[in-house]
Amino acid sequence: MSEPYAPARAAVHEQVVDGFGTVRILPLDPRADLDVVHGWVSEERAAFWGMTGLSREQVLETYVHLDSLDTHHAFLVVGNGEPVALFQTYEPEADRVSECYDVEPGDIGVHVLIGPSGKGGARPGFSAALLSAFTSYVLLGLGRRRVVVDPDERNEKAIARFLRQGFVAGPSVVLPEIDLPDVYLPEKRARLAFLTRETVFGSVTR
Repeated sequence: MSEPYAPARAAVHEQVVDGFGTVRILPLDPRADLDVVHGWVSEERAAFWGMTGLSREQVLETYVHLDSLDTHHAFLVVGNGEPVALFQTYEPEADRVSECYDVEPGDIGVHVLIGPSGKGGARPGFSAALLSAFTSYVLLGLGRRRVVVDPDERNEKAIARFLRQGFVAGPSVVLPEIDLPDVYLPEKRARLAFLTRETVFGSVTR
């Protein structure tokens, strides 16, 4: 049995998901996790993530920059000791998505990239289990009231996954191009979707 991935790194959230084991959300270390992240974002299956074709150095620079921000955070998700997903959170008011909808107090944005299937192959329900852990972290752990996602409108698989998880479909929007010295993001046609804390956890408050 292989050693668990980054066992000494403190998790911001740890949750046992029935049927799937322990999910740990770790702050991304841009250098230590570069092999994993570059491998994932370079795959054709990750085309909608927008980083296919980037070199290792470019991917590193992207996440070093992200790590320097107070408003955007990246995490590596480990399931039963193996890396399984890339998870990012951001403050919508500090992101281009704020130009496309009315941000409300308590909103938090997330991006999710599920890693490739492990040695055991695809497991039905695994993506839903991960999303459950992610929403628990942001809605309960961080005390937020609503999650917003902005998948590429062509990414029907991701949109369907969010809707199955309880997200409510929002409008199709065009996220504007960002061209700054530290970051470039092309224009993106996205489909917004929203998930409230009440939808998932009822009247739970903090």
